[in-house]
Amino acid sequence: MHQTFDAALEINLLHANQTGADHNRAHFDEWGITCFNIMSSPGAGKTALLERTLAALSQELKIAVIEGDMTTELDAERLREYGVPVFAINTGRSCHLDSKMVAGGIHQLKQQYNPSGFDLVLVENVGNLVCPAEFEVGEHAKIACLSSTEGEDKPLKYPIMFQEADCLLITKIDLVPYLDIDINRIAANVRQMNPHVTIIPVSAKIGEGLDVWFDWVKSKLLNPKKSLIHA
Repeated sequence: MHQTFDAALEINLLHANQTGADHNRAHFDEWGITCFNIMSSPGAGKTALLERTLAALSQELKIAVIEGDMTTELDAERLREYGVPVFAINTGRSCHLDSKMVAGGIHQLKQQYNPSGFDLVLVENVGNLVCPAEFEVGEHAKIACLSSTEGEDKPLKYPIMFQEADCLLITKIDLVPYLDIDINRIAANVRQMNPHVTIIPVSAKIGEGLDVWFDWVKSKLLNPKKSLIHA
């Protein structure tokens, strides 16, 4: 009986969250904004990737960031150095952002700016390899980051995120020469569960692969002509 209640509760929670995510996406669609949900375990390099992305693309695209963390605004402060709006959300004990939390960030964007002037919203989710993938926030694409230091087996041990990802970034590849790891095996393990995912090995430290990532981002814009206005 207890298990049935828990299962029903989880279904209700996910249904309510999905309704909120659909509502968020409707706002993004109305404004012509593309939204990416960027997910990974703690320390996989999401914020470093965003720093390099903002440095490269914020002159060409108008970008805002919704930054999720359990506590502090340390990552949000790092990203504000790039001159873009960053809306920090502290989740407390929750291990992921949900659609209601992201709706709060959307509300701040709408209050402070003309949202139709933006091209891209990047949501940096809380560092966790499981929960974020189960809760949509209104994104148009899910981006999973997996650090080379985490091992080849993580896609098999934590499959949901990799099954849901539209793009997988294998990060910190500058460290591969010092590790007993095979990037091709990581990719093969991911493709067992998600044959169509785009896989891009990158290093935010030395810049390897970032141009491929930037091109992928620009190829997914809902309204690429808007970026010409900012150029």
